[in-house]
Amino acid sequence: MSDQVPENALFVCFGCLSNVGTLTGLAGLEVVKQVGPDQAGIFCLGGLATEVKMVQDKTRAAKRIITVDGCPMNCARNIVERVGFTPDRIINLVQDCGLKKGPPLQYSDQDLQTAHPGRRAVGATHSAGMAAIGWLCDLG
Repeated sequence: MSDQVPENALFVCFGCLSNVGTLTGLAGLEVVKQVGPDQAGIFCLGGLATEVKMVQDKTRAAKRIITVDGCPMNCARNIVERVGFTPDRIINLVQDCGLKKGPPLQYSDQDLQTAHPGRRAVGATHSAGMAAIGWLCDLG
């Protein structure tokens, strides 16, 4: 693990027992790919839950904490809050994006585009990367 800490710590559900859980991880990976690892990184939710010191230290060092959950159970958000952190941004694909929870791999390309935060949050004048940063990470 690098010593560099991204500005935005993404804690994504990535619960692959449902389509929306899968989509949280795929959308998070796309955001990191578009904005770069200095702007956003997917942090270890399991390490946070089990109180791994390195994960906690890197979470504290991040400028913003963002949780991305697939469904109303809000597991990522609940874990982050249970260990004493307060998310700066909370995203839920069912509640915020209108996706319907279903079987693990039952999602369309359109669902993935909907889950990708940059697609629905800012105007067409921004690039997809800036859109993802602006919506998901509340930057410029």
